[in-house]
Amino acid sequence: MKLAILSRSPDCYSTARLTEAARNRGHDVEVLDSIKFAIDLERGAPDLYYRRKQIEDFDAVLPRIGASITYYGTAVVRQFQEMDVFCANTAHGINNSRDKLRSLQLLSRHHIGIPRTTFVHSKRDVLPAIERVGGAPVVIKLIEGTQGIGVLLADTVKQAEAIIELLQSQKQNVLIQKFVAESKGRDIRAFVVGDRVVAAMRRVAQGQEFRSNVHRGGIAERVELPPEYVETAVRATQIMGLQVAGVDMLESHNGPQIMEVNSSPGLEGIETCTGLDVAGAVIEYIAAQVDFPEIDVRQRLTVSKGYGVSEIYVPEGSKFVGKTIRGTQLYEHDINVLTLYRGAKVIPNPKPERVLEPNDKLLCFGKLEAMRGMVPVKTRRRRRPEISDLPADAVQAGAVEVSD
Repeated sequence: MKLAILSRSPDCYSTARLTEAARNRGHDVEVLDSIKFAIDLERGAPDLYYRRKQIEDFDAVLPRIGASITYYGTAVVRQFQEMDVFCANTAHGINNSRDKLRSLQLLSRHHIGIPRTTFVHSKRDVLPAIERVGGAPVVIKLIEGTQGIGVLLADTVKQAEAIIELLQSQKQNVLIQKFVAESKGRDIRAFVVGDRVVAAMRRVAQGQEFRSNVHRGGIAERVELPPEYVETAVRATQIMGLQVAGVDMLESHNGPQIMEVNSSPGLEGIETCTGLDVAGAVIEYIAAQVDFPEIDVRQRLTVSKGYGVSEIYVPEGSKFVGKTIRGTQLYEHDINVLTLYRGAKVIPNPKPERVLEPNDKLLCFGKLEAMRGMVPVKTRRRRRPEISDLPADAVQAGAVEVSD
């Protein structure tokens, strides 16, 4: 395998370890500066040049894109993707994780545990927002901060107001987040590669510092994660669209709560703490995946005229609850079920004999007209929405009785 590591710091611990791990396994590896590329675009022929030489023979790319060059770095990663080169993390995934608000929106949508968070712009909305997350103390975060930078703890409402006003006056977007008191000064970092956690550590802040980042002086200790934490870390990584990530979680009374999903996690702290060859696990995963470049499935599936992708919910009380997927006659309406979502479970390519349960959600590909008949008239979203039955005329038109 010929591997490109995109990094501006070839001598830093993480890049050096990844390079060493690749070479120890017999792979050809080069460290390339992310901003030294030129992107050429022509019909049917996306190209990349590095230091004025054409790039054309890499099997895989491992992006280590710093926050300061996110836009240009992800453009380079995206170009590799368009050239059908396997990228350990995609441009889409990196962008999702880099924006704290966007990442929390995605996780909330998929029922992943997160601290209660609010985002406001108007000064008049600040006090109600603080009240909604449970009052002071609150954590205030810059949307694009890293390594604990731009994370502040406000002990009182007045403190919070003053901090937010100051940051907003500097054109900074901030999040207001519930302070999880039982996890003060400590968190969990799970290092996810593919569909498993390869290493995990607990970070503990020192002194009066509430941020546990190693870069802020935190002490790390190896930890064996309960299954709930492992599943949460892996699902959060997949929801972001990443395959290599560091997932930071708080240990709350309600179970794991995600703080951040890092697309360029450092290796020094977790390898030193656990004694595990994390870099080797990353390289071995990439080597096993090089024949499967990332595909924008939704884009590819929706280019066919009249066909598209949709999510369809099975409502409580539907006559199809208890029936198999085959029994719903979706296939007869030229609709294929790609994935079944059941609570926190994700069931890819479910078998036709799979029995449906109340509130199942189906990711389907098929004729848009057929699926449109399954979606009821949109109503105003309530905090805890109740899913309505299909309109009678949709059923009469030949659609299956499922509901969005």
